[in-house]
Amino acid sequence: MEYLIIIISAIFVNNIILAQFLGICPFLGVSSRVTTSVGMGAAVTFVITIAALLVYLLQYYILVPLGIEYMQTIAFILTIAVMVQMVEIILKKVSPSLYRALGVFLPLMTTNCAILGVAIILVQKEYNMFESVVFASSTGVGFTVAMVIFAGIRERLDLEDLPAGMKGAPIALVTAGILAMAFMGFSGVV
Repeated sequence: MEYLIIIISAIFVNNIILAQFLGICPFLGVSSRVTTSVGMGAAVTFVITIAALLVYLLQYYILVPLGIEYMQTIAFILTIAVMVQMVEIILKKVSPSLYRALGVFLPLMTTNCAILGVAIILVQKEYNMFESVVFASSTGVGFTVAMVIFAGIRERLDLEDLPAGMKGAPIALVTAGILAMAFMGFSGVV
């Protein structure tokens, strides 16, 4: 039951984008098409899950025994950077079209605060290794869900006749705000 609570909480209640407001850059930048959003969500989910496992091992088998927990931010960023480079190389070989579609946002995953935020949250909540992986993968799924919903809405808005002043970024920001308020309903906030 505890794992189910972690999963539901990470996907809906404490959605990394819509409730914690981490990872906004790719959320706004890559979410103009559903296919691109799915690709970015899958890449982030993969990186965030593997990074959670590596961060757990790094924290509890290297940093804590050596008494250098103060180095965790730098160590986590380096770990995430290596993971992102690996994903970039794999995507370039496996799916060149998705690699081109993600463009500059793929290498920017290294500095994606959602990925680093999850790594730090795992340490703060003192999750065990399995809980860390479940939380991280669920957070990645929540990231993907938010991206795909937002991209679907944006694709639909492209077909609508909007006032000139609302086209593009203004309507995207209004839509993101409304979507965030809708997700707050999962937490019972009134």
